[in-house]
Amino acid sequence: MPLSEKEINSEVNKIFDLNINALQFAKHNITNEYAKAIELLSKSKKVIVSGVGKSGLIAKKIAATFSSIGFKSFFLHPVEALHGDIGLVEEGDCCILLSKSGTSEDIIRLIPYLKSRDVKIIAIVGNLNSYLAYNSDVILDGSVEKEACPFDITPTTSTMLSLVIGDILAVCSMLFNNITITDFAKNHPLGQIGKNITLQVKDVMHKNSSLPLIYDGSGFKEAIIEISNKKLGCVCIIDKSGKLLGIITDGDVRRILQIHEDIRNLKVEDVMTSNPISITQDLFLNEALSVMEQRESQINVLPVTDDEKKCIGVIRIHDIIRSGI
Repeated sequence: MPLSEKEINSEVNKIFDLNINALQFAKHNITNEYAKAIELLSKSKKVIVSGVGKSGLIAKKIAATFSSIGFKSFFLHPVEALHGDIGLVEEGDCCILLSKSGTSEDIIRLIPYLKSRDVKIIAIVGNLNSYLAYNSDVILDGSVEKEACPFDITPTTSTMLSLVIGDILAVCSMLFNNITITDFAKNHPLGQIGKNITLQVKDVMHKNSSLPLIYDGSGFKEAIIEISNKKLGCVCIIDKSGKLLGIITDGDVRRILQIHEDIRNLKVEDVMTSNPISITQDLFLNEALSVMEQRESQINVLPVTDDEKKCIGVIRIHDIIRSGI
């Protein structure tokens, strides 16, 4: 009979627990082999990743991750390797081999040919007493007590752990090599990731003649007129040198009009938010959006300043959303 909803939820919980326990076990058994692996990867000409079956699928993902962060990396099918593709492998490369048993025939046959080219081998292996483990320069423990599969056969928990270990190697390699978000952006020019890390505040901010500005000492009425003329929902208050002193938003105007019958004697200093939060023009749009959203009271518009704190633009949350990020 099919499982009931309650039974399905129970199984889901068991599988989560099994996988979490496997990760916890691996975490508690971290050795210096990880540091050795990062050093080898960082010195390598190319990162080659190989595996068979489900391990091969995980290997493809790991190779793709290394490529995305700027490493020369590719997946090498162990069978195709011995039919010509090993020609891509050269001295100075580093190869990550994945195998739960450590005795997969196709992987075993590949090892001597990698060693003949003086390639360093990192093993993500489930059996530390295996041919693969004994013949690798670095051994990363990918063993699990049990697969999530009810028959303990289908690679599930083991492939999950291998994927996590691969991600650890990639992320730590980014940190070890000081890969910046700018470096990362070069490999992601299109798509959502590309937009998030290539579009900057300066690309969408309002500046020059469209920038709503008024000098300190001006009347509140003049500020309202500037807000209306520029139609950006705010005005930035600056001193004679252009340094940002404060900001008045549409919301500020509404609040003042609610409590003052006569605004003729009000100055911008009586109304503005002094020393407002500002951002620089080189900030990425997703970072600017985070600044706006992480406030207890969400900010809809931000002044943009240069290194001397001079106001050079404003950016609205609407501008960021319209950019498509």
